[in-house]
Amino acid sequence: MKQSPERLWNPDSEFIESSNLKKFETWLNKKEGLIFRNYFELWKWSIDDVESFWKNIWEYFDIISYSDFSSVLSNDKMPEAKWFQGATLNYTQHIFRNRNTNNPALYFKNEVSPLVSISWKEIEERAANLQAFMLAQGIKKGDCIAGYVPNIPEAIVIFMAASSMGAVWTCASSEFGAETVVKRFDLVSPKLLFFSDGYFYNGKANSKIEEVRKIQKEVSSIEKVILIPYLSKDIPPLENLLVWEEVSTGDFDTLKFIPVEFVHPIWILYSSGTTGKPKAITHSHGGVLLEHLKYLGFHNNVKPAEVFFWFTTTGWMMWNFLPASMLLGAIPLLFDGSPSYPNLGALWSLAEKLPIHHFGISAPFLVACMKRNLKPGANFDLSSLRSISSTGAPLPPEVYDWVYENVKEDIWLISMSGGTDVCTAFVGGCPTEAVYKGLIQVRALGCALFAYDEAGNRIFGNLGEMVIEKPMPSMPIYFWNDPGNQLYKSSYFEYFRNKWCHGDLVNILENGAVLIQGRSDATLNRKGIRIGTSEIYAVLDHIEGIKDSLVVNIEKSNGDDVMPLFIVTEDDIDIAKIIKTIKAVLKKQCSPRHVPDQIFKVSDIPYTINGKKMEVPVKKALMGMGNKINLETMRNPEALESIIKAYHKANSI
Repeated sequence: MKQSPERLWNPDSEFIESSNLKKFETWLNKKEGLIFRNYFELWKWSIDDVESFWKNIWEYFDIISYSDFSSVLSNDKMPEAKWFQGATLNYTQHIFRNRNTNNPALYFKNEVSPLVSISWKEIEERAANLQAFMLAQGIKKGDCIAGYVPNIPEAIVIFMAASSMGAVWTCASSEFGAETVVKRFDLVSPKLLFFSDGYFYNGKANSKIEEVRKIQKEVSSIEKVILIPYLSKDIPPLENLLVWEEVSTGDFDTLKFIPVEFVHPIWILYSSGTTGKPKAITHSHGGVLLEHLKYLGFHNNVKPAEVFFWFTTTGWMMWNFLPASMLLGAIPLLFDGSPSYPNLGALWSLAEKLPIHHFGISAPFLVACMKRNLKPGANFDLSSLRSISSTGAPLPPEVYDWVYENVKEDIWLISMSGGTDVCTAFVGGCPTEAVYKGLIQVRALGCALFAYDEAGNRIFGNLGEMVIEKPMPSMPIYFWNDPGNQLYKSSYFEYFRNKWCHGDLVNILENGAVLIQGRSDATLNRKGIRIGTSEIYAVLDHIEGIKDSLVVNIEKSNGDDVMPLFIVTEDDIDIAKIIKTIKAVLKKQCSPRHVPDQIFKVSDIPYTINGKKMEVPVKKALMGMGNKINLETMRNPEALESIIKAYHKANSI
C-alpha cells in the first residue's frame, strides 16, 4: 500500500479568493463561461486549448500593442511555431506603466553598505540619459549591449535603457573569470561593455579591472567600455573608457519606448557550455513578457507594492525575475554579496527589516540553514513573509519540515524548476492547492509537461525524461550566431521529434504534484548555479602535468551535492602540488563554484568508441546506476571501473 504524501500547508479560503489566480478564473468564467473545479482542470484547459489560453493571458494583462496580431500561434511544429505575428510592443514599457511616487522602484543592499531605496524618478532619468547616450554612439535596434556587473541597480538601468530602444541586453556576473566571459561575449559581438570595478563576497572586495582589460582586448566588437565605480572612485587606465556619471546623467528625464516585433530579441542568456562553447540563448520581448506576467502573477502571486527578493547573480536567469517582478508592480530587492555573510541570518534579517513578502533562494541555502539548526521564525519578525521560493536544485523533504517548523508554519513554500532555456519555471507554485512534503505543487499553466520513457510514451508515477509537448511563448527564438538553427534544434528536439526534451528527470504523481530528480545530462548544477564542464576543462588543459580530466556533480538525496574531479597526470607529478594549483587557478580564472570538492588521480578517463568523454555515464555510475551503462559503447571500460573504485573508497560507499 502506497503511503500518501504528507500535506504541510493548505491555503485558507481568504488566501485562495484573494489570489491573482482565482481572480483570473473568475474573469475567465465571466468572459468565456469556463468553470474549473480545481487548478488541474484549469491547467488541462491551458494545454488543450493553447491559443485560447494565451490570447486570454494577453487580454487579462492588458498588453500594450501598437499593432494587431494576425494569429496567436502558427500551425508550425516546434521549434518553428510563431507567436502573435504582427503584434508590436515593448517589455520595458510594461514595467514603467507601474511607475508611481508612493513606492520606490527598487531596493539595494550589499555587504558593506546600508539598505537604500531608489525612486522611479531616478531610475527613469538614468535610463533616459543612458538611452540618449546609446543613440549618440550609433546603437541601433538589434545591437547587443553587454554588462560585466554584479547585482547592482545600474544593471537594471542598463537593461531598461537597452530594451526600451530595441537593443539586446546580455550580461555576465562579475565573479566569472575573463576566459568565461570572453567565450560568451565573443558569440554575440556586443558594441558597448558596461562593467563595475569589482564585487563583494564574504567580506572581501574583489577587483576585476585586469579581467576587463583582457575582455576588451579579446572581444573585438567592443567599441567603448563604461566604468561603474563600485569598489573605488579611482579611474583605471583603459582604452576607450567612459564613466557611468558621464553617460547616465543629463537633460533627459523621460524614457522613450520603441515598439518592436513580438519576436524581437530582448536578451541573450547562456547555457553552461557542457560540451563546447556556451549556447547564446535568445528570448523575445513578447514571449518573456507574457510568461513573466503569467508565472509571477499566478504561480508566485506577486502583487503591487510587495517586496520581491531573489538571491542571484546577474549570470543566472533568476536575475531576470527581479525586473520581471516590476511588471506586476512589485519592488525588487537587489543584493550583492554572500548569502551567509556575516552569517546565515543576514538575509532573514533583511526579510524582517523591509519587510520582504516573497523570498527567493537556492535549495542549498535552505539546506545550510537547516544543518546549522537556524530558527529564523524565532529570531526575526517574519509576519509579512508570504512565500519562500526555492530553485537551482531539488528541495529535500527534510527541508520542507525545517521550513514549517523553524521559519513559519503558515508560509507558502514553492519549489520550482525551469531553466535558462525559457527564463521561467515549467513547474512551481499554486496558491489554490496544498503543499506536500518533498513535492513541487504543479505543472505551470500553458506548459504541456509530461514524463516520457525511452520509447516516447507518457508515464506517471515513475521517473522519466521531462518533455514539453507543445510550444510556449518564452521558448528561445533562436541561439545567437547559430546558422540554420542547427544547434537550437539539436539541443532540445533530436530525442523526441517536434517535442522539447529538457534534460531533467521528472516524476508526475497521481495527485498532480511533481518530483524532479536532477539533470539527465552532464551539466554541473553547482550550488544552484549551472556550470559547463568545458569551462573547467579549458582551464585544466593549460596546467602543466595534467594529461586528461573528467568532472561531474552529484546531487545527494539530502540536498547536498559533491563535485569530484578525476585527473590523469604525468608519472612524475607531485599530486599534492598539482591539486593545490588546480584549486587556485579554477578559483581565479572561473569562480569559487568551479573548484571541485574532491580531486582523484586515476589511470585513464572513459571515452565512447566515437571519442566522447563519458560524463553522464560516470555520474550515473557514481550514483549507483552503473548497471544501466552499456559497456560495449566504451572505448576503455576499465577506466570507468577505476573511477568508481577511487570515488567509493574515498567516500566509504
